[in-house]
Amino acid sequence: MTTANTTGGVVASAQYSLDGVQLAQTDLTLQGDSADLSYGPVTEAVEQPAVTPIKPPTRIALLLPTLSDSLKQVANAVQAGFTAAYQYEPANITVNLIETGDAAQDVLTAYQQAAADNDIVVGPLTRSGATAIVQNHAVIKPTIALTQLDAAESGPISSNMLMMGLSVEDEARQDATWMSVGQPHGLRAMAISTSVSWQRRAAGAFAAKWQALGMRSDTVELETGSGFISANGLLELRKRIQSEQPALLFLALDAAQAIQLRMAIGNDVPMVGTSQLNPVALDDWPNATRLNDLEGVMLVDVPWQLQPDHAAVMAYPHLPPNPDQRRSPDIERLYALGIDAYRVAHNLALQEDDFQLDGVTGRLAIRFGNGRTSFDRIMPTAVYRDGMVQPLATPVTP
Repeated sequence: MTTANTTGGVVASAQYSLDGVQLAQTDLTLQGDSADLSYGPVTEAVEQPAVTPIKPPTRIALLLPTLSDSLKQVANAVQAGFTAAYQYEPANITVNLIETGDAAQDVLTAYQQAAADNDIVVGPLTRSGATAIVQNHAVIKPTIALTQLDAAESGPISSNMLMMGLSVEDEARQDATWMSVGQPHGLRAMAISTSVSWQRRAAGAFAAKWQALGMRSDTVELETGSGFISANGLLELRKRIQSEQPALLFLALDAAQAIQLRMAIGNDVPMVGTSQLNPVALDDWPNATRLNDLEGVMLVDVPWQLQPDHAAVMAYPHLPPNPDQRRSPDIERLYALGIDAYRVAHNLALQEDDFQLDGVTGRLAIRFGNGRTSFDRIMPTAVYRDGMVQPLATPVTP
C-alpha cells in the first residue's frame, strides 16, 4: 500500500497510461474491452464556481488499485476524473491517494488504514474488495464504493457505505422501465446474451425487472467461438423469434455482437441494450465509421458519452487524446465516474445527507446515513440514427 498525501489534493500533472488490458477480465462492475490508449495530464482550464467553505478541513481518501498491473488503467482514469472535479471545486478538502493492489485482503488492509486516517473514503473499485470490507464489518467512516454489491451475496451493507459504481444490471433495469411505459401487461420480451459474466447479469436483471413490471420474459444464451456468435445459434434464434413473436429484444451484447445478430435476424423486432452498444467515445463520433446495421437500436449511456451540451459535461476538462489511438469509451465512462464520485464526496463533506446531482454519469439521487442510505442513477436514453448514437429526450423514472 502506498499513500500519496498531496497538499491541496491529488497531483493533477501525473501521467496516466493505459496498457490495453481487457476490462472484461476484471471483476469490475462495468465490463467491456478497452482499446490501448495513452493520455497525458488534465490541463484544460475551467471557470471556478462559487463554493461553500467546508469547516473544518475534510480529509478524503481515494482508494484505488493503481499498483495492480491489470487494473492500473481503470484506476488512473477514475483518479484523473476525481482530480478534475477537485480542481474545479476544491473547497477546504485534502485528497489522499491510497494505492493498493487488486487482492481483496490488500484492499481491506488499505481501507482500514484509510478509514482511520481520513474523514471520508472513496473506493474501492472492485466487487471483491468491497465485499471484503463489508464482510469484515470494516466501515467506520462515510464510504463511497465505486462498485455495486448485492446484500444477498455480500451480507448486510452498512448505512455508512454508499454504492455508486457503474452497473450494467442497473442499465438493464432502466431499459425495462423505459420500454414498459405505456405498454399493456403481459408483453413478451427476450433477453439475449452469451455466456460472458456481465452479459448474463444484464440479461437476468432485465428479465427480473420486466417480470416485476407485469410483463413476460425469456432469456436466451447464445454460444460463441473465436469472437463470433454461433451461426447455428443465430439461425435457431431467428426461428424462435418467428414462432414466438416477442414484442421486444433486450441485447446484453456488445456492439459487434449486436451487429451480427441484427444481420442474422433482421430488424422486425425493436431492440434495446446497455451502454456497451455504444463503442465510440463522444468526441470521436464525428469521424467514426457509421454503424448503419444498428439503425433504430435503442440504449442508455452516461451524459459524458451522449450529451456534449450538458452543463456538467461542459464544465470539466476532457482527457487529452492520443493522436495515434482511438479513445476507449469505457475509460471515458470511468473518468466520468471519478468526477461524480468527487462531487458526491464534496456534498457529504458539507454534511448534506439527502441531495440530487445532475451528474456526468446521470441524474443522481443520494440519501446517506441514519439507516436509509440509497443511491439512484438515471441515465439518458439514445438511439442509432444515420449510423450514429443520438440522444433522446425521453424521461425515465425508476
